[in-house]
Amino acid sequence: MMHPAPSARMRCAVIGAGAWGTAIADRLARNGHAVRLWAREEDVVASINSAHLNQRFLKDAPLAPTLVATSDMGEALQNAVLVVYAAPSHVLRAVVRSGAEFIAPSAVLAVATKGIERDTLALMTDVVASESPTHATVAFSGPSFAAEVAAQQPTAIVAASSVPSAAAFLQLAASAPALRVYTTDDVIGVELGGALKNVMAVATGILEGLGMGFNPRAALITRGLAEMTRLGVALGAHPETFAGLAGLGDLVLTCTGSLSRNRALGVAIGQGQTLEEALAGKDTVAEGVLNAQSARALADRAGVEMPIIEATHRILFDGQAPVEAIAELMARELRAERDGG
Repeated sequence: MMHPAPSARMRCAVIGAGAWGTAIADRLARNGHAVRLWAREEDVVASINSAHLNQRFLKDAPLAPTLVATSDMGEALQNAVLVVYAAPSHVLRAVVRSGAEFIAPSAVLAVATKGIERDTLALMTDVVASESPTHATVAFSGPSFAAEVAAQQPTAIVAASSVPSAAAFLQLAASAPALRVYTTDDVIGVELGGALKNVMAVATGILEGLGMGFNPRAALITRGLAEMTRLGVALGAHPETFAGLAGLGDLVLTCTGSLSRNRALGVAIGQGQTLEEALAGKDTVAEGVLNAQSARALADRAGVEMPIIEATHRILFDGQAPVEAIAELMARELRAERDGG
């Protein structure tokens, strides 16, 4: 199916008003589109509509005055030709299902959620496609802190779809002077990059929390990228994707940026907090915790060795001391850099 170029002003829906969903909705609205942003939280709806701010999830970022928020899924989706899903990975299926009957027949469905579904090990575009199978889906991923996108800092991300016209549709709708959108057909690579980098960010934060320096961080990022690529290739992704924005770009951002929730959670654990203590009182989801479980299961199913993922899983869920897990990583059998482990 070919999708026409976006009109100067078209109806868009963004489903999920966390920081990233809000930033995307704001960008689309500033591009001149009529945007409805769906939020479950009534205080978020009220804040956006009355003050043009998302005080809960993206405070201090003034939003486009034309952006309208709603807690009515049907109202958000009505006549939208572009639907962007930005709900957390563990509720995405239920969110899509709850609004599937309202999706316009010609709509393109973009998926800004990063993750791997825990029970099915499905990628996020597969989750959306299974709940709304007659629509083209596009993965929307890359190195993009929401606060910086909202502040219109130069950012580059990727739209990935097996339907080239759908990827181009999102590219044209979202691109702006400060937001450059590239396209690719490697959906698996883009989605795995977005999901797995969150686990690597937790691991990097653990190192930082232990007081370790730049050498171990560089080693972890580099070997983490090797693990991500190895699993991706085993599942049919292009290895080049992991050297691009959705792989290396997002990995470096999330492992080094002070705005990363996943890195911050790892720092807390490295400093001695339990997982429960590190998660307590948080309004936002650190996807790396959820994805540590699903990534480990996916690697087991594919028969791919991912020692950093394994070590992070042991620290988060088996109670292993971070220092002990790192010692085990360093004591692994010596091997050539490119031998697959």
